[in-house]
Amino acid sequence: MSTSTSDARGAGDRLVRIGAIVFFVGALATMATMAPLFLGTHPLPSIAWSLCMLMGVGFLIAAAGVIRSARAGAR
Repeated sequence: MSTSTSDARGAGDRLVRIGAIVFFVGALATMATMAPLFLGTHPLPSIAWSLCMLMGVGFLIAAAGVIRSARAGAR
């Protein structure tokens, strides 16, 4: 395995980890925004609903990392 292949895989792995963290933050935001609906309290402000979009962003970051690692492995 060459150094450039190792670096590309490392970068892909890093993207997957970052994507997982961003996804997890988005999942927590989703649970926090949905809780008032079930508890009958006042809903959270719209910025909290915007944070729910981090789930999709995290998924895309992780998918980019997987693709980057796959391309590095194919070389």
